[in-house]
Amino acid sequence: MGNYADTADIRKIPALSPIDPELTRRTALLLPPDFSLAGWKRFGRHLFLMSDSSCWWLGDWLVYGENKYPGRYRQAIGETGLNYKTLRNYAWISKRFSVLERHARLSFQHHAEVASLQPAERGRWLERAAREGWSRNTLRQQVRQTLTVPDDKRAQEVRLQVSVSSEQERKWVQAAERHGRNLAEWVIICLDRAAARETAPGLQGH
Repeated sequence: MGNYADTADIRKIPALSPIDPELTRRTALLLPPDFSLAGWKRFGRHLFLMSDSSCWWLGDWLVYGENKYPGRYRQAIGETGLNYKTLRNYAWISKRFSVLERHARLSFQHHAEVASLQPAERGRWLERAAREGWSRNTLRQQVRQTLTVPDDKRAQEVRLQVSVSSEQERKWVQAAERHGRNLAEWVIICLDRAAARETAPGLQGH
């Protein structure tokens, strides 16, 4: 699912107020001595919103680079010094939610909790989380409780560690993204399919 919207759509999204450049430095926040309690609280809330919004911004920035500069965006990421694996996760979540599916009252991490669900289902969860004021952890607990399966069918966590080249990882990630999956989900699907072929009639023992 794309994350692009036309100008009319973007205008519907609440904008962040700019921070006074006189207060900010690369390594410091310079607050005036007469800052009121109300102003201090409001400023803190604004800083949190900027921090949370940066996940969406970075994700959208990477998606744009993938589409616009497919052979060069990784070099650009390397030049920024940012963690590619973290950004890749941001990009995957950004691609899962179109601009108008994103809830301004919920954090990026709320969206991450339901990103692997189908659009209608994750939309219902986000609406409920926003309506009831759930934290990210509460949303996670509610989703897990609803998706709980009987003990005899419950998936067990198995950790597999494999050594692959960066080129292999890149190809796998791209293949997973083309199917709307993260890498772990896509690998599990491929392994299940391979196992099914191996156990199909006439293939045993080959």
